[in-house]
Amino acid sequence: MSMILFAYVVRVRDGLPLSASTDFHLNQDFLECRKRLKALSLILAQYPNRGTATGRGFSIHFHSSGDIAYMGICTSSCPTVMAFCFLEELQWKFSASYDSTSISLATRPYAFLEFDNIIQKVKYHFNYTSCSQMKNSLEKIQEELKFHPPVLLKLEDIELMNGMINGYTEVHMGSAPIYRMQPVTPLGILSLVLSIMCGALNLIRGVHLAEYSFQEDHEGIGNVIAFLLSFLACIFQCYGRKQLQLHFLLKILRREGRRMRGASCQKRSNFSGDESAIL
Repeated sequence: MSMILFAYVVRVRDGLPLSASTDFHLNQDFLECRKRLKALSLILAQYPNRGTATGRGFSIHFHSSGDIAYMGICTSSCPTVMAFCFLEELQWKFSASYDSTSISLATRPYAFLEFDNIIQKVKYHFNYTSCSQMKNSLEKIQEELKFHPPVLLKLEDIELMNGMINGYTEVHMGSAPIYRMQPVTPLGILSLVLSIMCGALNLIRGVHLAEYSFQEDHEGIGNVIAFLLSFLACIFQCYGRKQLQLHFLLKILRREGRRMRGASCQKRSNFSGDESAIL
């Protein structure tokens, strides 16, 4: 008879299930135990790396490594050391199959469900291999459990801690909630496209005017700066902080207004000088 019945891989920080064994059991006690396992997976961050929750006929064992936890449901006759040896083997297999980046970026439940093939092989090995053949591994885990014994829980307490009512698991957000950005409206898309186009035109005009100013009209450098500042203002409009945008654009407009008034006064002065010379 199998002693290891179910395996579950979960991300600790938010309780996102990454993979699980696809075994089909109709035993009501087992189904209830599996519900409590999923409830426990949402609050694993509160507990040490190893723990055991005992119940009627079944036990839940969990082993955390970094941000990933490996959980299993075993019969009450399964030795604790064998259960943790099984979970540690799953840890090595899962770490070798997936990198930390893909695990941290996973957003949908059971993103690595294909890992079930490996779970089934490891589970079969532990269920149908004699303890004498796994002596070295069991002795190693036994020694670790002596120095760092698993925390002991009760399945009945898990239901109360997670607020389960009639089999419904209340969703518990971890310390790293997922924020969803608001979608871009059609008006926002139009504004973005126009800002980029205006910025590109200002940049082109500024570059051409700069070439002309450096070759012939050295006094036109102010116009070059004005076009380049307009280019920066258009690009800055793509940034989302409205108050900062408004402050920056008003500053640019004030500077541009002073420059144009100065240029107008200069032209009137030059025109007056030309009239005096003619008279």
